Amino acid sequence: MVQPQRRLAVLHKQLVPKATSVKPGPKLAPDADLSQVAKERGIEFFFVAFVDVFGVLRSKMVPAEAISQIQRDGAGFAPFATWHNYGPDAKDMLAIPDASTLIQVPFQPEIGFVIGDCYIGGEKVMDNPRWVLKEQVERAAAKGYEFKTGVEPEFFLLSEGEQIAIADAKDTKDKPCYETGALLRRYGCLKEIVRTLIDSGLGVYQTDHEDANGQFEINWHYGNCLTTADQHVYFKWVVKALAERHGMQATFMPRPFKNLTGNGCHCHSSLWSQGKNLFVGPSAEFPSLDCLGLSTQAYHFLGGVLSKARSCCAITNPTVNSYKRLAGAMTNSGSTWSPNRISLSGNNRSHMVRVPENDRFELRVADGAVNPYLLQAVVLASGLWGMEHKKDPRPYFFTPDVNMYLIPDGAPEIAKLETMPANMLDALRALEADTDLVAMFGATFMTCFLKLKKAEWREFTGHLTDWELEKTLDC
Repeated sequence: MVQPQRRLAVLHKQLVPKATSVKPGPKLAPDADLSQVAKERGIEFFFVAFVDVFGVLRSKMVPAEAISQIQRDGAGFAPFATWHNYGPDAKDMLAIPDASTLIQVPFQPEIGFVIGDCYIGGEKVMDNPRWVLKEQVERAAAKGYEFKTGVEPEFFLLSEGEQIAIADAKDTKDKPCYETGALLRRYGCLKEIVRTLIDSGLGVYQTDHEDANGQFEINWHYGNCLTTADQHVYFKWVVKALAERHGMQATFMPRPFKNLTGNGCHCHSSLWSQGKNLFVGPSAEFPSLDCLGLSTQAYHFLGGVLSKARSCCAITNPTVNSYKRLAGAMTNSGSTWSPNRISLSGNNRSHMVRVPENDRFELRVADGAVNPYLLQAVVLASGLWGMEHKKDPRPYFFTPDVNMYLIPDGAPEIAKLETMPANMLDALRALEADTDLVAMFGATFMTCFLKLKKAEWREFTGHLTDWELEKTLDC
């Protein structure tokens, strides 16, 4: 007699299709004929998608027979039903597919995943995150710059069910980072995710078990920032979809466990012009930073990112839970791996900004909840502002041998440094007060973002927690 567990395993194996031999086709023009592409590649349906202000992926399923009409007229959405600043009386929001983003989904090759740009009444929806980023890309292009980035999104694999728990019951070590056994036990799921990403055109080059139990990271090659953001959106969808097919839940929540390291989303950044990386040094203007090896332009860009870090925090760390990662309790591993001050150093992960090599910097503050488009937009906007105003990063600099986690509060060497906001409300207030960022992002987006996030904060503060009951019921 076949045991129940065996029957479930056989059934599960049948339900999880193997990745096919679908390979990425040539890069399409934004207005390429998707109907013809569907015939050539055997695509039956298109998921026409966009990401709203809260980072939620929204889609319409469009038959290949109708995609020409959708390319012309757009896929219609009620904007009030998504996180945008519209009422139920608003006109349709139309997502016009950008054919250059098309990916034929390897684990479901009859589906073409394509990202759209949103319009209402023929006008751009300027609180939509992809337009926010495209505006910053145009600002950079007008100066002859191209912003290139790579992201490192961390995620947990959890058991499905009401109780939040690590899917791998054997993954219990205090320092599980890079642990081979834990990596192998999730090999089946991770292999399918990585193969899917490779076959989708993302140049994956490594996967590892991260610092928390049940936590993983997959790295792919950098590109221009809009492409990176589009790929980041697709990456999160693939990870969640394939984890579910393997009987698990994937989460990018900043800190789902009090005693474990949270999910970061580190962003490696560089600025290019005419095929040349402008961040490669040295810099005659900043000889005291010679150990980093960056250029003067890079230091001004970094000066902007560091100067605006506190204001940007509501965007890079956009949820109530984000501040449990930034200002949370110590973890089992002995480090939260998140910045506790606005600081800069060399190849040193205890700082907000790390410079691993002389061609880029790594911003370590953002977390897994960050909107893929807004992350790129806020780093680029802050950096361009820093270059325009020739901001000096030296007040934030520490030599590479300084461990920020070991410097006590009140020590003179960090007294000059700002901390990150303690909670989402403080972050929102800092963003709202920054007239530079408000101007760079535009009143339409800022009004929407601040309105929705303040409403979220009010909802949170109106929630009665177990902690309150435990601490104050006996008053």
